[in-house]
Amino acid sequence: MHILAALFIDGIDVRQVPGPSTRLDLTGVGFSAPAPAALPVTIEPHLVVIVHCPPDHRGTAALEVVYRRDGEPVARNVQPLEVEPGRFTYRLVRAELTFEAFGTVDAHCRIDLGPATVVPFTLLPPVG
Repeated sequence: MHILAALFIDGIDVRQVPGPSTRLDLTGVGFSAPAPAALPVTIEPHLVVIVHCPPDHRGTAALEVVYRRDGEPVARNVQPLEVEPGRFTYRLVRAELTFEAFGTVDAHCRIDLGPATVVPFTLLPPVG
């Protein structure tokens, strides 16, 4: 299995179109957000990881996402993947991330200890 994309999003809708074929409608794709309150603050950004299973794969694996700040782990999520060979799936990953200062956390996403897809998320000062 391999990761096709990993993105921070506000929302996801799944719909069927003729074929039958499936569409993922992602809204609010972003890599930063203003803090909702004064520091320190805990936020739970939504990360979607889109995965493809090749036709010759067994169809099971583990998705691991490690959130790192300055190289140090601050949160971790591991979940099983079961995908019909030749098909696609997605997983939503949420972590509670506490920020004592404004800055960036990197989500390191990988399947079965394979190479990581790294997605940054930056907390910005509040607006106004």
